[in-house]
Amino acid sequence: MNESSPVPARSGVPLTDDQAASEAARIIADAYRPAPAVPTSYRDTSPLPAHGDMPPVVQPGVPPMSQRAVDASRLMLTAGLATVPPGLIAIGVLVASRQADPTVIGMICAAPAAVAVPVLALARLFRRIGEAAPDEHHHHYSGSVRQEHTTTHTRGLFARTHNDHRR
Repeated sequence: MNESSPVPARSGVPLTDDQAASEAARIIADAYRPAPAVPTSYRDTSPLPAHGDMPPVVQPGVPPMSQRAVDASRLMLTAGLATVPPGLIAIGVLVASRQADPTVIGMICAAPAAVAVPVLALARLFRRIGEAAPDEHHHHYSGSVRQEHTTTHTRGLFARTHNDHRR
């Protein structure tokens, strides 16, 4: 049997040259035939509801928070992680110098918290004292007076406040 001649899959009988040529032409024609159009995307054109009656579902992971809370929590995590390498270095130095007394390590680790707690408590106390007693202004005028008080809270790097109240 000649290995270059195609053999049908079900029988061991080799094809004749005419059969092999027609089978080769069929295979080549199948290869160049365009594939049927298969959709790769779908657009649902049905109208979406303006609002639904289903409450939002809490997703796994970080709970939903405002952007300000997210920024603050990321800052706290980053600052907390930034203290790990210096602490590990200090413990490594103590262990290497054979001065790793548990009392000394406890005092070194507790010292920042022992200093920070009273400082933060005093800062909070001073802030509350300032908020508890607002300034009292006394103005004495002779004649007609038009008084207008405007309070604005503008936040942002490129924020702009317009305080032009012409009437």
